[in-house]
Amino acid sequence: MTVNYYKLGVVGAGAMGRGIAQIAAQAGSEVLLLDSFDGAAERGREAILAQWQKLHEKGKLDADRRDALGARLHAVGSVQDLAGCDLVIEAVVEDLGVKRALFRELEGVVAPTATLATNTSSLSVTAIAAGLARPERLAGFHFFNPVPLMKVVEVIAGFKTAAEVCKQLAGYAVQMGHSAVQAQDTPGFIVNHAGRGYGTEALRIVGEGVTDFATIDRILKDQAGFRLGPFELMDLTALDVSHPVMESIYHQYFEEPRYRPSVITAQRLAAGALGRKTGEGFYRYADGVMQQAPEAPAPAVDTLPPVWVSPRAARRPELLRLVHTLGAQLESGATPSSAALIVVAPLGFDVTTVAAVERLDATRTIGIDMMVDDAATKRRVIATNPATRRDMRDAAHALFARDGKAVSVIRDSGGFVTQRVVGTIVNIAADMCQQRVCSPADLETAVKLGLGYPQGPLAMGDLYGPTNMLEVLFNLQTVYGDPRYRPSPWLRRRGALGLSLMHEEE
Repeated sequence: MTVNYYKLGVVGAGAMGRGIAQIAAQAGSEVLLLDSFDGAAERGREAILAQWQKLHEKGKLDADRRDALGARLHAVGSVQDLAGCDLVIEAVVEDLGVKRALFRELEGVVAPTATLATNTSSLSVTAIAAGLARPERLAGFHFFNPVPLMKVVEVIAGFKTAAEVCKQLAGYAVQMGHSAVQAQDTPGFIVNHAGRGYGTEALRIVGEGVTDFATIDRILKDQAGFRLGPFELMDLTALDVSHPVMESIYHQYFEEPRYRPSVITAQRLAAGALGRKTGEGFYRYADGVMQQAPEAPAPAVDTLPPVWVSPRAARRPELLRLVHTLGAQLESGATPSSAALIVVAPLGFDVTTVAAVERLDATRTIGIDMMVDDAATKRRVIATNPATRRDMRDAAHALFARDGKAVSVIRDSGGFVTQRVVGTIVNIAADMCQQRVCSPADLETAVKLGLGYPQGPLAMGDLYGPTNMLEVLFNLQTVYGDPRYRPSPWLRRRGALGLSLMHEEE
């Protein structure tokens, strides 16, 4: 076994430090675990030994291997005990002053050739290294919790970090069984930066009164394939963790509108409705089980009106086939009859704008989101406008639920739900590539492994079409007048030229 670092120190015996120490020992290193609290390092060592014992009992680790791993792991009592380490990783509290003081102390103890690494998730690596005599040997080495299961680590170069240090850390991450991704020292690095769009855009949709938390979660899981809805995810991570990250990245980017936080999470944080761990968040929890009201069934409609589909509708041929398959009478005239249900399918625009521009009777007009291939989704989403009659809303709901597929009915929104959220995710990812935060390939790897999205954000943009993404964002910016939706040059140029969002210039 090739070992990049024969003796490794981990400072901080909390969940992150224990996880790092566990996989480092499994990679072949001798590991020294240190914590400033009395007895914490030994308790951390015992917790890791218990993990290996569980693996042994499950038949995943033989006795000899278990004992050999235990022999490599030691609890120590002072920074001086780390003098012989080739690498020291800190996993202490997210406080710049604390981390700076620790590394200054370490620098006076370890050999000049030793590497220093910070597991910071939100602080500048450059700022942490600024007080060192040799800042070139310190890099970010950001793992995700739980470390043994989250198979990605961000390797972050500070302003003065030597390239060889990052290369060695990336190789060691692979030896640990993780995928290493290289990031520049920018707020949020890769994963926390790329994750800004999912929750913040969902919060904006709720804040506009478009629909409720549960409906947004259902739409994004069933229509776009996310494993957890944004509000389920925030309840899982807890708002005392997720809201400060929203604020931190927003302020570190000098109030960039793409990262704007929400007053909704600020209020809930103040109220202590943090999520699962408090029993109440966006959902209530009984014995850790989320309580969710069932969806209302589609309304019963005796007779469906004829249906007229706008000639400007997205995926119009597919929409016409769908309406026909569901058994509605299709109108083929240039304009709808006085009795017709009018169906539009915009990209980025709201139903109101389409009805006004196309001079349609708004009282009979509804929109359907056709950005996602209907055959590939478990849910259809239709939107009313402020003038839509109840009978027309019910008729549309009943029609699109005729084959048993779930239907969500929302109020008017530019880009419905999926278009808005996916467009925001893709746009932020594209701009990360434009800023050279990381390579497109590393971005895709980091997001898939670190956030669990169904695809990486660039692949997601390619799936729905860069040109469609561009249209969604341009039209969202028109509807809302918000620079939040301005397309990144990376997306704008590739969308205009019909190139993949993964395309890099020669």
